[in-house]
Amino acid sequence: MPHAAASFPSDDIVLSPRRMAEADAATIRAGTPGIELMERAGRAVVRAITARYAPRPVVVLAGPGNNGGDGWVVARRLASLGWPVQVASLLDPARLKGDAARAYARCREERPEIPVRIGELPDFPAEALLVDALFGTGLDRPLEQPAASWVERAHAHQGPVVAVDVPSGVHGGTGAVLGCAVAASLTVTFCRPKPGHLLLPGRDLAGELLIADIGIPDAIVASVDEGLRRNDPRWWWPLIPRRGSDSHKYRFGHAVVVGGPPHATGATRLAARSALRVGAGLVSVAASPASLPTYAAALTTVMTKPCADPAALARLLEDPRFNAWLIGPAAGTEEPTRESVSLLARSGRPLVLDADALTAFAGDRARLLSVLHARCVLTPHDGEYRRLFAHEGDRLARARAAAAESGAVVLLKGADTVVAAPDGRAAILPWAPPALATAGTGDVLAGIVLGLLAQGVPSFEAAAAAAWLHARAGALAGSGLIAEDLPELVPEALDCAERASAGS
Repeated sequence: MPHAAASFPSDDIVLSPRRMAEADAATIRAGTPGIELMERAGRAVVRAITARYAPRPVVVLAGPGNNGGDGWVVARRLASLGWPVQVASLLDPARLKGDAARAYARCREERPEIPVRIGELPDFPAEALLVDALFGTGLDRPLEQPAASWVERAHAHQGPVVAVDVPSGVHGGTGAVLGCAVAASLTVTFCRPKPGHLLLPGRDLAGELLIADIGIPDAIVASVDEGLRRNDPRWWWPLIPRRGSDSHKYRFGHAVVVGGPPHATGATRLAARSALRVGAGLVSVAASPASLPTYAAALTTVMTKPCADPAALARLLEDPRFNAWLIGPAAGTEEPTRESVSLLARSGRPLVLDADALTAFAGDRARLLSVLHARCVLTPHDGEYRRLFAHEGDRLARARAAAAESGAVVLLKGADTVVAAPDGRAAILPWAPPALATAGTGDVLAGIVLGLLAQGVPSFEAAAAAAWLHARAGALAGSGLIAEDLPELVPEALDCAERASAGS
């Protein structure tokens, strides 16, 4: 069941700070003056503020670069609307350069009545609105004084805080806090989101995220695209097979979960049921004969296959109808698991490796890496990741590095789940609900990946879709979620994905 590669909507592109700077520069070279982009950015921030808040005292915190220039545009435009505005400038505005200097000069020319404090924060009431225009996505080192004290005071402010581009102190590329950071009520960024808006802790510090169009052409965005996306159904939903009037189960694949021993069947059962719920035509559990009665009694619509050891597994692999496999949940971490993983990987079929199937290779990672291929999906949490990979850095960088090293798709689980492919593509899911932090939910996720692979969905898109559907099912379950709830909510999550793919 081959599928074409997914087509990505341009507004799902995520741009690193470096790529965004390249897009800005290309737009300026194409004929749009930098000061015009700054004016559009400031106008977008003002529109967002006036749409959400009644007039109130405003303090604009203006930094030393173009982010500060945006702040001077915001101050001028809000003052022209009658809002009481004052500006606190981190440095003497006479030292500003380029477009930021031009924005300051226009502000002073048109609104000379705006009070300006240089190098110090004024007193302001608790209900005041702060506009954080200190540092944008270009910040890449810890804040120093006096900027750090300004950011700390803004972080402690009880009233609304609107960040321009990114909350000051948040690394735009990683979401990391550079010493201290502003906690915004609203962040207005421009053109496309940056990784720091989607990865923790930057995601939480950004508050509501609004992406404003300031006229950077899609063609320019496409020219700097490096394959990073928000995880969104619009680009993977077209690859999910739909049943029609002439459909039959064999068109939707036969998924197989390698089952655990008699005392640990729950994880396998969760995975198998999830694979069925997401649409696999048939699902079997391959397990030791002693375990089969438990599986047969608990899983009415799942078949069972006796599989006592790797030799029996090899015999099952002779049947090409078993077209996608999962091993790991309750599989054990001894040599039989390692041998079974090797057999499955060498078959070349789509394969999900989860839990014990990863941990089993903690002391022999070279053996695992030698058999992996692009149709494999690894689903580690952070602990399992560290047992196999030595890469440091943010979640996006670590997932990409592991995918490149292993040649497999890596789904790095967490509240900001990242899916990365060996070719550099990656997708960030920024909204997984905290209720998923409970036993067994990872087994459900692995089963959803398996079910999509069985239907012929390519590995990267299957992993991304599974992460989204898993999170949506968790959100639908709400408080008190237990893993058993999730498979039953996958059909509703699929309906949500279909609506989201249509923009409804």
